[in-house]
Amino acid sequence: MTAAAPDLLTMLSVLDSGARTREDILTGPAFPTPHGRSFGGQVLGQALAAAGTTVPEDREIHSMHGYFLRPGDSQDRMTFEVARLYDGRSFSTRRVQAYQGGQVLMSLISSFQTSDEGLEHQERTDLGPVPDPESLPSVWQRYGHLAEPGGGGRASWVLNRPFDIRHIEPDIILDVAEPSSRQRVWLRSRDSFDAPPRLHAAALAFASDYLLLEPVLRRHGVPWATPGLRGSSLDHAMWFHRPFRVDEWLLYELDSPTAQGGRGLAHGRFYDRDGALVASVSQESTIRLPGGD
Repeated sequence: MTAAAPDLLTMLSVLDSGARTREDILTGPAFPTPHGRSFGGQVLGQALAAAGTTVPEDREIHSMHGYFLRPGDSQDRMTFEVARLYDGRSFSTRRVQAYQGGQVLMSLISSFQTSDEGLEHQERTDLGPVPDPESLPSVWQRYGHLAEPGGGGRASWVLNRPFDIRHIEPDIILDVAEPSSRQRVWLRSRDSFDAPPRLHAAALAFASDYLLLEPVLRRHGVPWATPGLRGSSLDHAMWFHRPFRVDEWLLYELDSPTAQGGRGLAHGRFYDRDGALVASVSQESTIRLPGGD
C-alpha cells in the first residue's frame, strides 16, 4: 500500500504573478521537505518551466546551467524572474532568477532551439547487464515498513517522491554494501504525465537532483542515514539530446570522477529502454561529514 505522491504537474506549475517589469515574473508552489530547505530539483524544474512560458512554441530546451546561491524555505512559494536575453532564427536564450524574501536563491541560463537536422552520433557505453525495472523492488517494497502515520518525517521524503526510483546496485539509504563511484537506477514518474516536451524536460531536471550526491557518498561508503551528514548542490548543468517521456522508464547511470575540498562532482546519463541517450547532467555539491567544519 503506497501513499499518494505529490502531483508532479502541480509542483512544476508556474503562474503569472501579475507584476511586470522588463522581465516576466512568475511564481511556483512550495514543496515541503523534512529539513525545511527547498528541494533544488523542484527549483530547477520550475525555473525551466518559467523560461519555457516565454519561448516560441516551436523551440525546445537543449541545455541549462544553474547556480544555487542560497537555501530556500520549502514552505514558501518561489518567485521567478525571466529575462529574454536573445531570440534568433533558431535559438532562444533565457535567464531565470529564483527569489524568496527579495533574495536570489538560484540563477539559471537556458537555451532553446527549433528542430533541426545535422550530424548525429552516440557513443555506446558498456552498461553491463541491466535488469528490467519491473524485476527490481520499488522503494515501498523495501522501506514501506518505515512509513509513519500521517506521512510525515524523513521516511516520507523517500517513500512519497513523485518518481518511482529502482536501484540496480543496492541503494545507500541505510548502509553501503558495495562502495563504488558508479551506480545505475531506473526511474519514471509515478503517475502519467500529460504535458508538452518542455515540461517533460523540466520534470527530468527535477528528478535528476535526487541522486547526484549518491555516487560521491557511495564511493566513500557513506549512507544517507549517517547522523550529521549534510549535502547541498552548488551548480547543475543539463543537456537534452533526444525526445523522451518521464512517465516511461529511463535508465539513469551516474558516476563520480573526483571529490576534494568538501566538494564532489557527479555526472549522469539518461537512456531510454531502446538505449538512446536522451539527456546528460553534471553537478558539483558540497558534502559535510560529522565532525567536519
